[in-house]
Formats: sequence, structure tokens, C-alpha cells
Amino acid sequence: MARIQDKVIISCAVTGSVHTPTMSPYLPLTPDQIAQQAIEAAEAGAAILHLHARDPRDGRPTADPKVFDQFVPRIKAATDAVINITTGGSTRMTLEERLAYPLLAKPEMCSLNMGSMNFSIHPLARKIAHWDHDWEQPYVEGMEDLIFRNTFRDIKNILKVLGDDCGTRFEFECYDVGHLYNLAHFVDEGLVSGPLFIQSIFGILGGLGADPENLFTMRTTADRLFGRDNYRFSVLGAGRHQMSLLTMGAVMGSNVRVGLEDSLYLGKGQLAQSSAEQVRKIRRILDELSLEVATPDEARAMLGLKGKDVVAF
Repeated sequence: MARIQDKVIISCAVTGSVHTPTMSPYLPLTPDQIAQQAIEAAEAGAAILHLHARDPRDGRPTADPKVFDQFVPRIKAATDAVINITTGGSTRMTLEERLAYPLLAKPEMCSLNMGSMNFSIHPLARKIAHWDHDWEQPYVEGMEDLIFRNTFRDIKNILKVLGDDCGTRFEFECYDVGHLYNLAHFVDEGLVSGPLFIQSIFGILGGLGADPENLFTMRTTADRLFGRDNYRFSVLGAGRHQMSLLTMGAVMGSNVRVGLEDSLYLGKGQLAQSSAEQVRKIRRILDELSLEVATPDEARAMLGLKGKDVVAF
């Protein structure tokens, strides 16, 4: 008998650390803007809100806990959504900086990149003639010579200090097939237990390309390594690949992630005016596919989260 497909968890990554203010006037930069867009995304149907912080003075990425504190508690008070704090930060942050707020907040969920990698959007700099802020051009161009670091020891440390000590569970961000094998290593070592939430990411330079065939590769590899019933699969398509790959993934039984961190657009040549617009679009697609969207509490049950009230914010 065929297994009945579970409800679909919609995650929304509201701002990230990759895009810069010049790239879109709708990218939220201040605590007020981030809080507003996150709350609107939750109201539109996002069960999980993936959050980064920006310096409100010029929009550059920041790991400052004081900035996070200006919007994270507000989002918690206004929504029932699962709050997911990045441990990725940006390629320019140290591990200590990236963990500073998560260790204070002890959230239900954090993102965790499953390996060191080249991660870059530097070719985009060639398309921009005028920048809004002095920091943006060297920030984007400089990605060509930077590596995002997450060594095995780094990951082991994060699993200990956030997972074991804080009860936080993880959105395991897998940018390539090797990242699935890295995750399997930690499962084999007894450092990670299910249900796993695997965010499979396509279309980032330095990671796996956005070819549809790669989605099958990641899904079948995860099946072999973990067993279909031991993990929850999710799909993130970067840039113009967002909606097409998410639709394909949903048909295959995956969960989905949208948001202005992942794509600035709603359609070809059309900037999204908010992350909520992308949430509403993917929700319409899911409705047309006769797939039900999970509520935040249903997502908590599916992922084994500790609960909204067992956090420190």
C-alpha cells in the first residue's frame, strides 16, 4: 500500500546574508522590516521562519545578538511559527560570532551547513553599475576568494553546544551529495538522531547545480543513507530555479523553502515585494497539487521540536 504523503512544511528565509541592498529595494534590512516580513510570511502559511540579522545602518550582515534581540522576540510574540536561527551567518564571520546569538536564544531550530565549501555570487557584481553602499561591491566580489568554513570539528561542536546542551534541532543544509555523507557520518557516530530535517540546496555557485536530475540524486542518496522514514526532505531552489524545483520536490514528497534569502524574484523579471508573496505563491501551487500545508504545531510534531515556550527569548 502506498504511503500517504505528509503535510508540507513551508520554511521561509526572510533576509539571509548573501543579497545586498542594491539588488532589491524590498530586501528587509532593519529589525522592523525583518520582523514585519517574517510575521507576514507566517500569516501567509510559513511554519518555519529562518532568520539572519542585518546592521540597520547600512544593511550589511551582522551576528550582533543585540540586533537579533530587536526582532526575534517580536516575531515569537506575534506568531506561532518555529523560529530557526542561522548558524551560517556569512563567509566573513567566525564560528564564535555565528554562534553568539543561538547560544543565548536556545531556539527550537537552527540551520547547520554540513560542510566547508566555496559559496559565492561574485559573478552578479558584473551586472551592477552603481551600488547603494560602499561595502557592497567588495563584499560581493570578495566571495570569489572566500570559503565558508564548517569543518567536522566545527559541526561536532555545534551539535554539542546547541543540540545536546540547548535541545535545539537542526535544518541540515546540504549543498552537495557529499554533505549527505557528512551527515550520515554524524548519525553513525551517534551525534545526531532522527527525525532529520534535510534542506537540499540547488543553484548556489560552489554547490550542486539546479538541474532537475540532481534533485533525484539527492533524494535517492538520502533514502539509501537514512531510510525514507527516518528523515524529512526539503528543497531550496536558488534564484530563478526557486518555484520550479520546489514544485518538482513537492510532487516527490518534499517540504519547501522560499524567501528573499533564496531568491529576490516572484517571477521572470518581477522582484518579490516581500517573502510573504513567495509563500503565497508556493502555497497556491501546493493547493493545485492537492497537498496540504503543515501548521507550525504540526511541523513541530513532524520534526520532534522542543516547543515554542522552551526557548530563552
